[in-house]
Amino acid sequence: MSVVCTSLPLIMRISAHSRMNPMFVSYRGTHRWDGVTNMSQARSFVALAASPRSLSHTTNRKSRSAHTNSRLQPAYSGHIPLTPFENGFLAVGSALMSLIDTRRADMVAACGETTAGSTLVKLRDVMLESPEGRRILKEMPRINSQTLNLKKLRTLPENTFGRAYVGWLDACKVTPDSREPVHYIDDPELAYVMQRYRETHDFYHALFGFKVSALPELALKAFEFANLGFLMTALSLGASIRLKSHQRARLWGEFVPWAARCGSHARCLLTVYWEERWEQDLDEMKKEFGVWDPPAGITIPRPSRVDFP
Repeated sequence: MSVVCTSLPLIMRISAHSRMNPMFVSYRGTHRWDGVTNMSQARSFVALAASPRSLSHTTNRKSRSAHTNSRLQPAYSGHIPLTPFENGFLAVGSALMSLIDTRRADMVAACGETTAGSTLVKLRDVMLESPEGRRILKEMPRINSQTLNLKKLRTLPENTFGRAYVGWLDACKVTPDSREPVHYIDDPELAYVMQRYRETHDFYHALFGFKVSALPELALKAFEFANLGFLMTALSLGASIRLKSHQRARLWGEFVPWAARCGSHARCLLTVYWEERWEQDLDEMKKEFGVWDPPAGITIPRPSRVDFP
């Protein structure tokens, strides 16, 4: 208990320092998240916040470091192994910091990874049951500006998924390169499942035409919780206390009920090989997936809408 009490002020101080440090700059202006340009330094901050070993005055640091290195070896590039205590402490600390400052994308990402638990195993198993999902796990495609031909997508006909996606990118002034890499999930395959979720998140935005402001983002998080089950997406709804009263009323009165019905009714969207569906008609895609458009007011206008029958 004393370690936790001593460590909590530490994570607050580290968080405050990282926000004032010039190495932290905005990498996704429309979302208004604070990004990290030097990931190795950023990871050291998070690891320090999570690790009670950093607070010890009585143990030989060199021998402790040697013991840790032999006990917890990275399983893939960028992996930061954590003990169960460290994982739990980082989960609590990152969740608190995410609620205090929703712009902290690094804390949101850490919370998502440390609270994913058995959800990733279930999602991996769902993917293995789907032909598309199995190919995704086998080929492990990545989504960024190097793997996507955005110029080609802009030539596709109106109302195709690919055209809707690049239209959404242009309208919201974002890029496919803004997603945090996974660090705290030990199993490489499960780490990829989490990475795939992060990199396809913008496809969900494009599918529904969601804007990137607070209210539509929370509505989408509610949908993701119903569809995928990540605890972090449910916890993020706590940020609704920062909304204006009329926005909060619409979120809980209209958008969360839509998200619960639509997300639970829909096919698991992690099983979709989105990159093979650029030319598919958007309305046909929604019908195939079993989704329909949210209540009006938080989407980018489109030529047509799919409403629940």
